[in-house]
Amino acid sequence: MKARLLLLFLIFSHLLAAQPVPPYGHNPAAGHYQLVRGVKLYYETYGQGPPLLLIHGNGDNISAWAKNIPYFARRYRVIAADSRAHGKSVDAGDSLSFEMMADDFAGLLTSLRIDSAYVMGWSDGGINALALALRHPEKVKRLVATGANLWPDSTALMLSLWRQQQRGYQENKGVKFTDPKRRNDWKVFCLDVFQPHIPLAALRRVRVPAFIIAGDRDVIRPEHTVAIYQSLPRAWLWLVPDSGHATLQEHADEFNRKTDAFFRAKAVLVPAR
Repeated sequence: MKARLLLLFLIFSHLLAAQPVPPYGHNPAAGHYQLVRGVKLYYETYGQGPPLLLIHGNGDNISAWAKNIPYFARRYRVIAADSRAHGKSVDAGDSLSFEMMADDFAGLLTSLRIDSAYVMGWSDGGINALALALRHPEKVKRLVATGANLWPDSTALMLSLWRQQQRGYQENKGVKFTDPKRRNDWKVFCLDVFQPHIPLAALRRVRVPAFIIAGDRDVIRPEHTVAIYQSLPRAWLWLVPDSGHATLQEHADEFNRKTDAFFRAKAVLVPAR
């Protein structure tokens, strides 16, 4: 009997291991386009349950969430979107801002007939999550922001990253890009050189619970992350030990469990400060 159970377990484990991993970001079975504010936004949906919007970082796409989507799809209706001018969401415009993208995500949720959603963002996506809560508070139930900054200088970013961005900008600012892809890449790069500009005081208007996360070796200064947390009326803070900027990938299992626990917590108390 035990031998039979062991055999069945091994067969089942083999079948699970043999299941192909979906090509997140390039999955025709889950992918859709939605015209929002003049841009065809590409998004993929997985699972069923309360809606959860995932927003990736600068220069990235839906595939950034490959280690997180399977976990959350067991309990949520995951909506992973390519931001404007990223991935398959083609944007021919000359300008790009976090305000534009926040409005895009609000429009996407409206088009999907979703009144409000849990929102999780990484890096630029974390900025977008905060901007969405500020500009469209009715659309956000709770938010998670990992590796987010509120302004683009060396008081928020680690000096090495800030210098790298400044050097890249100075070396290319006079170039006339004729190739559409390189022109788009430059627009996306410049987004982080000059933005965002969110005052700490503005975060007092975010009434929904927020979970602020960063790695202890993040490219965001830890004191900046703490200041964001302290400025939010209802927030949790997690500085992830032994982690860089990619908390959701470097510590995926713990990240998934902790953020899910935050979404499901019955109450998020006002922290003592």
